Amino acid sequence: MVPDKHDGGKVPRQVYERELYRLQGELVKMQEWMRAAGARIVVIFEGRDAAGKGGTIQRITQYLNPRVARIVALPAPTERQRTQWYFQRYIENLPAAGELILFDRSWYNRAGVEHVMGFTTKEDYFRFLHQCPIFERLLVEDGILLRKYWFSVSDEEQQHRFESRLHDPMRSWKLSPMDLQSITRWEDYSRAKDEMFVHTDIPEAPWHVVESDDKRRARINMIAHLLSSIPYHDVQHPSIELPPRPKPKGYVRVPRDMQSYVPDHASSLATGKHGNGG
Repeated sequence: MVPDKHDGGKVPRQVYERELYRLQGELVKMQEWMRAAGARIVVIFEGRDAAGKGGTIQRITQYLNPRVARIVALPAPTERQRTQWYFQRYIENLPAAGELILFDRSWYNRAGVEHVMGFTTKEDYFRFLHQCPIFERLLVEDGILLRKYWFSVSDEEQQHRFESRLHDPMRSWKLSPMDLQSITRWEDYSRAKDEMFVHTDIPEAPWHVVESDDKRRARINMIAHLLSSIPYHDVQHPSIELPPRPKPKGYVRVPRDMQSYVPDHASSLATGKHGNGG
């Protein structure tokens, strides 16, 4: 089902923050259900560079237990990994019972950047398109809840975000030479995505497209959809009461000058004499 395209207006910040917080509360409920039920969830985030995948992942995990909800963003494979079955290093990161794995880029690198940039052979590329649906059906058959999201951004908005990163010293690290290739090879990446969908948009693990020109809208739409696709429910926990603090038994704290304390940088803020944090 294709939803009506939104009118392009940005979601007001107050509305966004209120709904995001509500959804994050539901994610915590989902986490507790997942732990109690022993569910295994894999969420794949793919899409254009600067499409908002990372920001959405951050909002999902903000209040979750990092031991339960793990982000997997693998670096380039080692020489040894290059000789392994392509899916092998991703399998090592699949969830155990009660875990949620968020793939910030995934095995679909082969159908995207590797294919477009010529980092893989045609033989390996077509082998991937053949094996990927089989691999994902095996995951689903084994009980893993697999969800796949493609973040779609327009060329104009991507250009705007790249320019914003270029002039922001806090985010310039996000702009890599590979990102620049996504500008000059825009149509190549579009064709690669279309071909990838033809082979891997399967009933057992369909793709869900997230329109992300408006980051706020994209985040709440994606999280709401994820929650709607997981059969979670409230899990009752025993009530917890803090125990009474015991009476002192003669412990004497060691003198302060026997320990090294972090300098009180905060006190310098009021006087305006703070430096570079060094």
